[in-house]
Amino acid sequence: MRDLLALSCETCKRRNYTTDKNKRTMTEKLALKKYCSSCRQHTLHKESKIK
Repeated sequence: MRDLLALSCETCKRRNYTTDKNKRTMTEKLALKKYCSSCRQHTLHKESKIK
């Protein structure tokens, strides 16, 4: 029931974090403000698929 997903930066589009979420309880896309090492600042990271 839990799916693995990657969190990618909105500004540079790099995948910096991996996490999982429950599809049944969280139907909308996950978006968190996290630190991006390439941008060197806190940016919005949105859910994307793991290749």
